[in-house]
Amino acid sequence: MGSKNKLKRFAENATFSNVIQPTRDEVLHDFEWRGNWKSFFKNDNPIVVELGCGKGEYTVGLAKRFPNKNFIGIDIKGARFWRGAKTAIDEDLPNVAFVRTQIELLTYVFGVAELSEIWITFPDPQIKYKRTKHRMTNKVFLDNYKKVLKPNGTVHLKTDSEFMHGYTLGLLHGLGHEVLYANHNIYKNSGSPKEVLEIQTFYEKQYLEIDKAITYLQFRLTN
Repeated sequence: MGSKNKLKRFAENATFSNVIQPTRDEVLHDFEWRGNWKSFFKNDNPIVVELGCGKGEYTVGLAKRFPNKNFIGIDIKGARFWRGAKTAIDEDLPNVAFVRTQIELLTYVFGVAELSEIWITFPDPQIKYKRTKHRMTNKVFLDNYKKVLKPNGTVHLKTDSEFMHGYTLGLLHGLGHEVLYANHNIYKNSGSPKEVLEIQTFYEKQYLEIDKAITYLQFRLTN
């Protein structure tokens, strides 16, 4: 994407009512919406977050299917989620928002037990051992997810990485968490929820063209 295009999207994001772009300092010091997202959406509906939302395909796709839930896409790259934010405005989806911040700051953006679900869609698997701390399902991240999720809240992981799928599954079992559903090839093995099959990201469609298996995990953090 050209620099002019990025600048144009950054400028548009600043005008969108569904985009929040706090500074790091604002997030770390009493972020205004932390624990108060129901006031932002002006309802008491469950709140669902997509981490590393990219273009926002899942945030928007889920919002269309579940109008009685609120959806928030989190990504540090605002030029990417511009697409989702614009679509949500164009299609009048009041249950969609995007926050430009780092995923590591999740517990500063949301209060204790504020979320009902977390979606992680096609994260970088960070295969090298020295990158373990950056894997979005490592123990540190899981502990943070548990803090912001309600007691019965769920986490969804959809990925093209067999490594990420296996690593996460093994870690969940080892830590004693509850695996609700696991499928190592969702388009060849039946049983996955409709939203997992029917909402496809830009990159997922490319993976499917080369017959790359897409995996899915749904789990609950119980310990």
